[in-house]
This record gives sequence, structure tokens and C-alpha cells, in this order.
Amino acid sequence: MKKLPLVFGAVAAIFLVLLMGGAFYSVHETEIAILTQFGRQVGEPVREAGLHWKTPFVQEVHTLDKRVLEFDGQAIQMATRDKKYIEVDTFARWRIADAARYFVALHDERSANSRLEDVIGSEMRTAVASHDLIEIVRSDKNRELPPDLQRPDTTKATVLPVAQRGRLEIESDVLQASVPKLESLGIELLDVRIKRVNYNQDVLTTIYQRMISEREQIAQRFRSEGAGEAARIQGKMELRLRDIESTAYKEVQRLRGEADAEASRIYAEAYDQSPDAREFYAFQKTLETYQHVLGSRTNMVLSTDSDLFKMLKAAR
Repeated sequence: MKKLPLVFGAVAAIFLVLLMGGAFYSVHETEIAILTQFGRQVGEPVREAGLHWKTPFVQEVHTLDKRVLEFDGQAIQMATRDKKYIEVDTFARWRIADAARYFVALHDERSANSRLEDVIGSEMRTAVASHDLIEIVRSDKNRELPPDLQRPDTTKATVLPVAQRGRLEIESDVLQASVPKLESLGIELLDVRIKRVNYNQDVLTTIYQRMISEREQIAQRFRSEGAGEAARIQGKMELRLRDIESTAYKEVQRLRGEADAEASRIYAEAYDQSPDAREFYAFQKTLETYQHVLGSRTNMVLSTDSDLFKMLKAAR
């Protein structure tokens, strides 16, 4: 009988521990706590971090993340205004603005991402369908094109049209259109961006082949221009070389003429001193002529009146 109070005391202590353990809960500084009683929300959301009290066994604690959350949507196929079928992959950043409304409408982050997928995907389809492909691809309408696409002689296939708005403004339109639809769910949409734009897989090979063909046209144009410039430079070089050679040949002939004249003058002064000197000069020049004219197999027919035959006759 003496042990009975001890047993009751132990049971009461265990019940008290269980009661106290279920009566307190903690809230992390990155969380928002919502209390529900029999499935209905009780009181205001708890935003202050620390230890808090609740009715044990009756009330249940649900925590929500109050930090900036990320949404990474699936790639969606859609058509642009100029009938180009593309896949657009989007992502967004959001946070819980009204925890009570968010908990009632969505309850958890999984449902929130599903709702974001519907709203952002729908607005993105509308925006893409209202613009040409160049608007989606170009980030900004003020972006400068590469020099090879700005040339006036570029072929029509390689000239990019001018973007009137650009992707940044389209993303801003999607954000502004999506914000009101998500506010009623307690979600504050902070930003929406296009992560990747790709052509439809069915036409991707054809698009790549066309892109390769266009770049080959540009490369061939540059090669042709380079070959033409090389020919022009080569022609100028050859013309200049001929001019230099002609000037040099003219100068050589002039110098040779002056040298021959000077040599003749010196010879004339040397061999014009007396009749014997003049005769010796004539004899020497005749011998030089024989040396250049006559060979081992030379046959000549000479007149007896010629000066050349006179020397041969005298020698005989």
C-alpha cells in the first residue's frame, strides 16, 4: 500500500513531462509559425524567433520559410509572333508576404511552386506570342550588333532585324502581369527571368545547318575581299618593281654611256699623239675584232677591199 502513492507520483510526473513537452515549441529566425486547432488557424502567424507556448495535444504547429525562395520552371514549348517554335526555360524569386493567406490557399511550398508554374508559364506564353523571336533573343534593344552584321553589303540571310524592346522588357512585362495574380495567394513575386531559349528539337538540326550556311557565306565574302585586296597589293608591288627596274636600267645605261664616252676620250687622247700611235690603235682594234669574230670553225667570205681582209693579207 505504501508503494501506491509512489506509482501515482511517477505516472503524474511522466504525464506532466509529456504535457510540458507538448506545450512549448520553438521558432527559428528563418521561419514563420502558424498554429492550427482541429485544422483551423488559431491566432496570428508567429514571426518572432524563440520559444513559444501552445495548447498541448490540441494545437499543431506549421512552419513556413520566410526567406527569399527560388522557382525553377520546366522548359515550355511555345510559338513567337513570327511563327518560330522555341523552348523557353524560366526561373523566378519569391517569398511569403501574407503567411495566413498563403497557408490557407497553398499550405506548403510544393503547392506554391505548382501555382507559380501555372501563372508564370501562362504570362510567358502570352508575352512570347506577342513578340518576334529577335525580341526574345536580344537582351537589350540598344545592344550593338557584330560588325559583320552591320555591313551594308551583307546578304539578306545574315542581316538581323532591329529589336524594338528586348528580352529585359519582356521579362518585366511578365513580372508585372504575374504579381497581381499571386498576391491573392500571399506570395510576393520578386523577379522573373528567362534562363534559356532554344529552338524546338524537331527543327534544331535544320536551324543549325542554316546558321552554318550563313556563317560560311560571311566567311566566303571575307575570303573574296581578302583575295581582291591581295591582288591589288600584288599589282601595286609589281608595278612599283617594274618602275624601279626601269629606272635602274636607265641609270645603268646612262652610266655605261658616260663610261664608254670617257674611255673613248682617254683612248683618243692616248692614241692621237702621232701617226704611228693612230696606226697602232687601228691594228689593236682589228685584232680585238678578230678575237670576237673568228672561231675555230668560222668560215668567212671577205672582199679584198675590206679593212678586215687587208690585215689578214698583210699578215700572210
